Amino acid sequence: QVQLVESGGGLVQPGGSLRLSCAASGSDYRMSTMAWYRQVPGNQRELVARITIGGSTRYADSVNGRFTISRDNAKNTVYLQINNLKPEDTAMYYCNRYPLVGANPFWGRGTQVTVSS
Repeated sequence: QVQLVESGGGLVQPGGSLRLSCAASGSDYRMSTMAWYRQVPGNQRELVARITIGGSTRYADSVNGRFTISRDNAKNTVYLQINNLKPEDTAMYYCNRYPLVGANPFWGRGTQVTVSS
């Protein structure tokens, strides 16, 4: 059964940190480049970071130097360490494969990150 379960979000003050986790089940994810995306209501989903099976990473310019993506292939889990959070990082965060597959890819429920003082 395909599952993507994101966790670790919350309400933090600017400058704070969070570590997001994504538990992925199903062989489709185990052998895939994985990524974190985020979405603000009314906007398109944005790719923020991706990681290959071998651990090579890429980041969006807006998060480079503050976000770190990692994965534990044995646990089928992807992580996103977010430091120096800014109000503009407020969004629902999702994980999924990169690139997305199919016209209607499966999405988990996401985890909400809210940055506010």
